[in-house]
Amino acid sequence: MLKKIFLTIVIIALQSGCEERSKTDVAEVHWDRDMCARCVMVVSDRHNSVQVREPKTGKTYIFDDIGCMVLWFKKNNFPWQKQATIWVNDVETGQWIDAKTAIYTSGNTTPMAFGFSAHKSKESLKKEEKALTFEEISKRILERKR
Repeated sequence: MLKKIFLTIVIIALQSGCEERSKTDVAEVHWDRDMCARCVMVVSDRHNSVQVREPKTGKTYIFDDIGCMVLWFKKNNFPWQKQATIWVNDVETGQWIDAKTAIYTSGNTTPMAFGFSAHKSKESLKKEEKALTFEEISKRILERKR
């Protein structure tokens, strides 16, 4: 009887732990099938895509370009925006990285022509490229679309 109770507690604890982690981890993207939450285009660029995780529910929103995400947040004015987990692809490797700490460059070819691509670190930038922060590119995107 004690074994059954112990096993039940372990299973519940494991499920709870997985549920919490899944609210912030990178979600699986179904390339060429998932659609951008703002512009409804198919997400296929594995080097400029973005995903947002809603903090309380863990719901994932996929975007084909970081510009779409910034404008989507502006339009919807979600109260959880600042707490959201945001992942962006590293333009060089395609690896998912934290969008809020990533380094960005401008003048790139991106799906919706906003032109901002993310880099994991400054070391991957070319000498002539200027490093921009998440806040700087968000401001530029909003200024351009007024």
